Amino acid sequence: MGAAYAFLILPVIIIVGLLVLLNFVPVGLWISAWAAGVHVGIFTLVGMRLRRVPPGRIVLPLIKAVKAGLDVGVDKLEAHFLAGGNVDRVVDALIAAQRAEISLTFERGCAIDLAGRNVLEAVQMSVNPKVIETPMVAAIAKDGIELKAKARVTVRANIDRLVGGAGEATIIARVGEGVVTTVGSAESHKEVLENPDKISRTVLSKGLDAGTAFEILSIDIADVDVGRNIGAQLQMDQAEADKNIAQAKAAERRFAALAREQEMKAQVQEMRARVVQAEAEVPRALADALRSGKLGALDYYQLQNVLADTRMRQSIAGVGEPHEPVEAPEEDDKKK
Repeated sequence: MGAAYAFLILPVIIIVGLLVLLNFVPVGLWISAWAAGVHVGIFTLVGMRLRRVPPGRIVLPLIKAVKAGLDVGVDKLEAHFLAGGNVDRVVDALIAAQRAEISLTFERGCAIDLAGRNVLEAVQMSVNPKVIETPMVAAIAKDGIELKAKARVTVRANIDRLVGGAGEATIIARVGEGVVTTVGSAESHKEVLENPDKISRTVLSKGLDAGTAFEILSIDIADVDVGRNIGAQLQMDQAEADKNIAQAKAAERRFAALAREQEMKAQVQEMRARVVQAEAEVPRALADALRSGKLGALDYYQLQNVLADTRMRQSIAGVGEPHEPVEAPEEDDKKK
């Protein structure tokens, strides 16, 4: 019985061992590479497994490269994969560049890929230029009329400046700046409406593609619309501001005048109070004069006549305030 079980277990162990070996050693991939004329050693594939590099990610792009006539080695592809690059995309870009007769080396393609740019898309854009449509850009001519322009920029990727070059956002910003400059330098908005190509010529003459990853082929103005009359609006706002300032200054002067008037009224009231106080002292002074003998009865009656004549004249003229008659001193004072 034991020999029978051993006879049955041995083939199972052999089959399982072969399956594990075939799973670890990509024999099928090695056969595919050998059939395609790509010489990759079986131990090289095993080494990839040990370095945790999927052999299919290296061998299949290598087969495409060899069939396209590219001189690419396994070590370079594996090094690029370990650096975090996309080996298949780089190989496709090299093949597309070779067919389009664009100068692109493997090292340059790997550098572009590791820089975060799509090297295959860049090669395709070099062959088939891309059209970038800018958002609506508002600018104001010298006559104060607002114009809104939209441009289409045809660009081609510059392989030599892909690493470190500015992207599409910079192109859009520079084109918008050129549109604002062109419209702003026009004497009238009608000049721009009559010749929209003036914007294209001005923008192209500025060399907007300097320092970018693209080469500008053409700039076409897709749409130009007339916006608001900004000049008139600014004048209206300025007039409103001037009116508010004038009103504020007038209110300030009015309040100052009211303050001065109140101050003068207070001074008049004070002076009136002093006059009343002084007038109140007159009878007492007359009485003292009569007591001391400095003023006689005849002088007193002459003074009353003068005051009566003064009141009469004031009532005829309609000016002044009637004064209360000065009360005569007591009889005892007269006798004294």
